[in-house]
Amino acid sequence: MNNFADGRLAVNIGDIYLKNPVIMCSGTFGSGLEYNEIYETQIIGAVVTKSFSLKPMEGNKPPRLCETSSGLLNSIGLQNEGIEFFIQDQLPFVKKLKISPILSILGTSSLEFAELASKIIKIEHELIAVELNLSCPNVNKGGITLGSIPDSVEEVTSIVRKTLNIPVIVKLSPNNDNLIEIAKRAKSGGAACVSLINTLIGMAIDINTFKPKLGNVIGGLSGPAIKPVALAKIFSLYKAEVLPIIGMGGIFSWEDAIEFMLAGASAVGLGTVNFVEYDAAINIINGLIDFISKNNLNNISDITGKVKAGQ
Repeated sequence: MNNFADGRLAVNIGDIYLKNPVIMCSGTFGSGLEYNEIYETQIIGAVVTKSFSLKPMEGNKPPRLCETSSGLLNSIGLQNEGIEFFIQDQLPFVKKLKISPILSILGTSSLEFAELASKIIKIEHELIAVELNLSCPNVNKGGITLGSIPDSVEEVTSIVRKTLNIPVIVKLSPNNDNLIEIAKRAKSGGAACVSLINTLIGMAIDINTFKPKLGNVIGGLSGPAIKPVALAKIFSLYKAEVLPIIGMGGIFSWEDAIEFMLAGASAVGLGTVNFVEYDAAINIINGLIDFISKNNLNNISDITGKVKAGQ
């Protein structure tokens, strides 16, 4: 595992330091405990936990997953055991295994996020950062997700940031047209960086039964199919020079990771690939090391935003 300590892989994303730019996306890797039975997950730059709410959530009715051409549709519905489960049951093992955790939290209002932040104070020294999942519908706003309302994004970010002394990451959805505006409001609220893209809205139909293939009808599309969309969104946001970016959306190889960094990402998130290749992180980290050596780079961050567009 010594190769994974290569200092040329270390990156800074705002106030967040990572030993390498590979991050496991929320909801695709648990808290790193199960995968640790296969390899030492402490080698990964960071593991973003599933999103935890104040109280347990059951999620959507099945079926919840549906494979599509070059992608995966999911409608898990943010099922989780609640924040206390992570604090009491999972965090001790995460610490023991030396995994670098980013805690993902979700709520339907600024009040819920405030309560979550107050519970996290006692464990914040064990975390690298907190990621805000703003995809829950806000019943007070007609069911619109918090992440699509600039005022709400700034308010929630500010509340969490003022409560905690660790960096805050705001997760952005590609389903909003005002991506740059929302990123600016996240910055105003004190975010250290943003992560994008989350899943695209999608649907699949069984032509034999005439029924949707997902129990919730609509789901989130991830995987290689959304990679071009992700690259375009990241490139546009990077040019706007708002905040550092954790890029994700269809990364399946180290070559994909390089593309995302060239487009403007300071680090990369692996999601759907974890369901296909259990050792994807190892292969991608090794690929990045080889790329650094072949191109005589001092650090992998030297390529961030270096795509030669318009030249």
